[in-house]
Amino acid sequence: MKIMKAKETMTARERVRRAFQFEKTDRVTIGYEDNRLIRKNLMNALSVSDEVALKRVLGVDYIGVNARYIGPKLFDEIPNLIVDPLVGYRTRWIENSSGGGYFDACDFPLRGADDGAFFNYPIPNPDDFDYECIGEQIAQNRDLALHIGNCGLGDIINTMGVLMGMEDALCNLQLGHKPTLDLIRRRAEGNIGVLERILSNYPGEIDFMWMGEDLGTQIAPMISMELFRKHIKPIYKLFVEFADSYHIPTIIHTCGSSSWAYEDFIEMGVRGVDTLQPEAVNMSPAYLVEHFGGRLNFRGCISTAGPLAYGTPEEVMEYCKNTLSIMMPTRGYHFAPTHQIQDNTPAENVVAMYQAAHDFGVY
Repeated sequence: MKIMKAKETMTARERVRRAFQFEKTDRVTIGYEDNRLIRKNLMNALSVSDEVALKRVLGVDYIGVNARYIGPKLFDEIPNLIVDPLVGYRTRWIENSSGGGYFDACDFPLRGADDGAFFNYPIPNPDDFDYECIGEQIAQNRDLALHIGNCGLGDIINTMGVLMGMEDALCNLQLGHKPTLDLIRRRAEGNIGVLERILSNYPGEIDFMWMGEDLGTQIAPMISMELFRKHIKPIYKLFVEFADSYHIPTIIHTCGSSSWAYEDFIEMGVRGVDTLQPEAVNMSPAYLVEHFGGRLNFRGCISTAGPLAYGTPEEVMEYCKNTLSIMMPTRGYHFAPTHQIQDNTPAENVVAMYQAAHDFGVY
């Protein structure tokens, strides 16, 4: 298998920066996320040996840079569980029927905890990171655009959910539980401290900031607008204003039916939204373009639960072509899957997806 790339007249950095400004580009920007097994299958199909080489073969335009934590150990290890070294949530590996698997959150460290456990919960000190390694990452990826953060940066519901369980997380937010709100703000300030050091040490090198949250189910918002504006939006605003101070755009990952929050995103200065599950209520390409086209960049809308997983390569090509035809006219569209491509996806369908981006994503 082989990807036949579109003719390019821009660098990846030019393409990404112009897309965020809603300017015409030579082709749509391209992103990629996957699970481990499909990555392995796809690398075999395309005869590449590592993830970075895979992204270049697909035509991916950007990659993240990350500082490396070198500080004291924050959390104890637990037998048979994986403890995240920076956040402290606990997972176990659960195999799926495709031969791959997932890291399942479990054994929640703050479920039912007293106030002291929240106030004393460890947060990484921004001084305890290696920032020199960022320079190495920049040098290795000069041909790509670069972002700080990821689709989980600044999230509140997800992180609190894996720390205390989703029921406690939502109840504590609704009740305005002060220890929970304190932990949320301390985490945000710590994250921003790390990002500030990256941007100040490497001025002009970073092209955008990526953050995110799951705000919706498939059919409705996960929380009320009132709760969003009271406890979620102020934290998001800290991140967006921080990015604005360094003159880089922000894109926010929002799973499920999330367009109900997009007007507030625009008001905050958010430049783009990510994931965009077309099956969810008010998240179809046509709906998004009609209501927010030209005001928000769109990243995603290529469902991982439709033809990509269950169709033929030809059906995948047609599906991607239709999505591109709707999304491209307003500009600022970033071609990408809605989620990590799942393990049950045929490699030939993934190849068809990215070939469609090069065949039909040219302006």
